[in-house]
Amino acid sequence: MSTSTSELVATPVGDARVTWHPAARAHTVLALGHGAGGGIEARDLRALADALPAQGVTVALVEQPWRVAGKRVAPAPKTLDAAWTALWPTLTRPGLPVIAGGRSAGARVACRTADDLGAKAVLALSFPLHPPGRPDSSRADELLAVKVPVLVVQGGRDPFGRPEEFPPGATPVEVPHGDHGFAVPKRADIGQEEALEILTSAVADWLR
Repeated sequence: MSTSTSELVATPVGDARVTWHPAARAHTVLALGHGAGGGIEARDLRALADALPAQGVTVALVEQPWRVAGKRVAPAPKTLDAAWTALWPTLTRPGLPVIAGGRSAGARVACRTADDLGAKAVLALSFPLHPPGRPDSSRADELLAVKVPVLVVQGGRDPFGRPEEFPPGATPVEVPHGDHGFAVPKRADIGQEEALEILTSAVADWLR
């Protein structure tokens, strides 16, 4: 496991926090934002931060200013995008290609800003394709508008969008039985550790 360091980064909407998990011989930075219901302690973000530095990928876990300030409710998308845009120079500071990514709301931020910021690619974890029970309110356009390569990793039973609901051109890698947080039920034929291994292996293979 890599040794992490954290730094506060000023943005127009408050201080964000970047926690670096550096690779010894890094060739890429993977920047990951969190969702609207939690922070960088999410199991998928932790798993990637633990697994990827050994493969030459420095992982930067980004906490939005609302989360750093201890607030419970995420602000509007334009505020999230403004913070991400403002801290982007910090992510490019190592002088390496940067892949923008995140889980849920963080994935949406990465998609909306990737082209303008010059991200090399986008990693979308648990992309919220639609609100639960409302498949008519699709956000697929945010995925399909991205001009750089995109990898979507989605739980097989994610109420925000199951893998088979995604449109052509945005076909996800499926984590069987996973919910929106990639948790798998005890009755599933795979365990939690195996589910996260599917996720981290898919991302590592894509990054190669």
